[in-house]
Amino acid sequence: MVKITKCLNDWNATVEALGQGKQTILIRKNSTTLKEFLLYPMVSYANKEDYLDSFKESEKDFVKKNTLPNVEDKSYEVKYYATVEDVFETPVSRIGKFNNYHIWTKKHVSGYFNTKNANIWLLRVYELDEPVYCGRSRGMVFANVNKEIELKGKPVINDKDFKKLKDEILNK
Repeated sequence: MVKITKCLNDWNATVEALGQGKQTILIRKNSTTLKEFLLYPMVSYANKEDYLDSFKESEKDFVKKNTLPNVEDKSYEVKYYATVEDVFETPVSRIGKFNNYHIWTKKHVSGYFNTKNANIWLLRVYELDEPVYCGRSRGMVFANVNKEIELKGKPVINDKDFKKLKDEILNK
């Protein structure tokens, strides 16, 4: 089995949305050359009083329940990893057509960009067979966890449903 240390840092609510099949994409300024990575929960956003404003009204209860990750001795629980199925560019003015595939508000997503184009990362997310508590190195987007983690787990969306979602997203 493959073991890795590379992780993507993201808000815990987003990590849980990916890990529970509520979200299948990330919208970013840049592309990625990584083919797989762990999903590492971040909590700094939760320090902002208005952080819930970044999420769709229909998702706020989910976000409240998933604002903070499980923590043991200053190590965060890593439960999921992702494989990058595709990355494609789209004009920022057209990212609204992907609203059904994430939990954020349109305002939050459009607030990321000062460029003409956005990159849509289509992810296949897996739940690790054995969640791991670990720390990570510094890094804004990507970092490394402090131990190798075996990429052994099951997809959070079954093959048939994921193929349908992938086709929908790629044909938008």
